[in-house]
Amino acid sequence: MARKIKIDNAILKRRARKEQKRAQNNKPVRQYYLIVCEGEKTEPNYFEALKLKLPRGVLKLKNIDINGTGKNTVSIIREAKKLRKAYKKQHTRVIDKLWVVFDRDSFPPQNFNNAINEAETSKPKIYCAWTNEAFELWYLLHFNYYDSAITRDRYKILIEKAVNKASGQKNFKYKKNSPNMYDILDKYGDQNLAIKNSKTLEKEYSDKSYANHNPCTRVHVLVGELYSMKNKQ
Repeated sequence: MARKIKIDNAILKRRARKEQKRAQNNKPVRQYYLIVCEGEKTEPNYFEALKLKLPRGVLKLKNIDINGTGKNTVSIIREAKKLRKAYKKQHTRVIDKLWVVFDRDSFPPQNFNNAINEAETSKPKIYCAWTNEAFELWYLLHFNYYDSAITRDRYKILIEKAVNKASGQKNFKYKKNSPNMYDILDKYGDQNLAIKNSKTLEKEYSDKSYANHNPCTRVHVLVGELYSMKNKQ
């Protein structure tokens, strides 16, 4: 019978410490996200609901904070910078990634373009989930592909039509600041289709005159990134 080799307890403990240290080094670094929204209710409501629906374990990896500022275009970029500094001072922590969500709306083209350019050149960079013309375009892309400019008064009609058709109902009425839109889209829409449609729209434009990219949205980049966290647990 072969002799059993005894390993000194000190060696076993040393190996255990090394294994524990290796496991700690391989553990994903906890990061902090700040999402600053132009709208005070529509966009924050959507992302707050999305936050609750992220896959299990995601919130252990990323902290997501939503701040509805009510600011517009260029001013929201500058407000976001102030908020980042304030969070660092108040919570003694660094914002790892700052996202700003805003619309083209009826603001001057130069204002919209300047906001995106200022964010892109900021150090550290500010990421923009902008939409031209309104955030509701992201909702519509959960059901159909749209490549023609849509006026603001048409969004409500098209959303109601799409939801009623998908749900088999006739009485759905869209309310702009509804806290239930994420759940409605999750139930009757298709997020993967929305991301696919958004990417297709984005390919239609190659210049940096973002105000002319209508319809177009970058919300899919932020949403896709949030959901990709489940692969980094």
